[in-house]
Amino acid sequence: MIWDPLLIQKYNLSGPRYTSYPTAPLFDASISKIALIDRMLRPSDAPISLYFHIPFCAHLCYYCACNKIVTKQYDKGEEYVELLGEEIRLRSLMIDADRPVTQLHFGGGTPTFLSESQWQQLFDVINRHFSLITNGSQDYSVEIDPREISKSKLTLLTTMGINRVSIGVQDFDIAVQRAIHRIQPVEIVEKLVNDCRELGIRSINFDLIYGLPFQTLDGFKETLNIVLRLQPERISVFNYAHLPERFPAQKRIPEENLPSAEMKLHILKMTIDTLIENGYVYIGMDHFAKPDDTLTIAQNEGKLQRNFQGYTTHADTDLIAFGVSAISNLGGVYIQNHTDLSLYQNSIENGQLPIMKGYISDNDDRIRHQVIMTLISQFRLSFQAIEQEFTIRFKEYFAVELAKLKQLELDGIIEILSQQEDTIIKVTDRGRLLIRCVCMVFDKHLNSVVKYSKVI
Repeated sequence: MIWDPLLIQKYNLSGPRYTSYPTAPLFDASISKIALIDRMLRPSDAPISLYFHIPFCAHLCYYCACNKIVTKQYDKGEEYVELLGEEIRLRSLMIDADRPVTQLHFGGGTPTFLSESQWQQLFDVINRHFSLITNGSQDYSVEIDPREISKSKLTLLTTMGINRVSIGVQDFDIAVQRAIHRIQPVEIVEKLVNDCRELGIRSINFDLIYGLPFQTLDGFKETLNIVLRLQPERISVFNYAHLPERFPAQKRIPEENLPSAEMKLHILKMTIDTLIENGYVYIGMDHFAKPDDTLTIAQNEGKLQRNFQGYTTHADTDLIAFGVSAISNLGGVYIQNHTDLSLYQNSIENGQLPIMKGYISDNDDRIRHQVIMTLISQFRLSFQAIEQEFTIRFKEYFAVELAKLKQLELDGIIEILSQQEDTIIKVTDRGRLLIRCVCMVFDKHLNSVVKYSKVI
């Protein structure tokens, strides 16, 4: 991958991360709930991906933009698990129980906020209504705060089928940790990694963030040295977006303590160079993986996809999501639960699905979804493949977009290659970091009013 500072400076715009298309700001609260439920009731034989949002956190991390509730009252988890159980029961009435659950993910918040008994209760309900896989082919994961996990709890999770974990690291520099109110010594992360290995967890992901207060090139280099010593299979390196007007906790991070835009780019370049030099493969966006990881293999085979959990090998599933703020995707029909816990609870207690808003994709949305997701996952797009799948003439259908791509082609971000029976859009090595800019060309709904994070 080629680092081109002038190109990055020109195209480091704000834009969506494209975990869906259309993106979440397009979801509509006035949409007919009956129409959404009708789509849920339509039969499908696709495998199932389950997502559960656990909103509770025992600690407030100042940088966090997740939907969360900060509390030390661990008994709140018990009531919430009961609500999840009832939502599971309501949704399962619409689903063939024999469809296999190939992917399962617990996010938050802090999923490991739940006690062992609460986890047992939750899995008992999930097993009662869905067909979980236990033969080792499953992709079942949980996000872990190293401060909120014990080996006993981790052991319980593995007995329930969890075989992937994502660990929130952010930065090992103690000055940075103090500034973001997330102090977790290297020792507890290392112990967690060792426990995961001992219990046979086959994939560990580390989440890192660049752009946090007091970060320096040397400091983040030391964090990377520790990461490389611990050898996670996957690494995500996110850009910190400072939006205190949207996320009040970020007001506790003084802007003057943040690294400059120039320093952020230096940190990112050093991170990319370091990880690639040490054998990690750049998957795309902010994701890296080892050469033998399933993400890398899927990308090499042209099978990598993307959904609300990021890059995945299981986006061909029906994603059914539970809990406050969770978003389901059933063949281009998006359904988001209430983001407010009290509204979510009221709906469940009244025997109703906790639908807040949604979106029903039309044929144009589905075409653009396929174009954007192929580009962001594979860095190349075949006109012929889209034409055959949707019975369109690509050059006519996307005439306006192809004209806009000319500038990206002139700047060396993409190449448009004419072959005997096909035309290919290929993202260049210098354009890979700017893939969101390529995708934005095909986004019919792109709205300048919505404030997105910077591309880099």
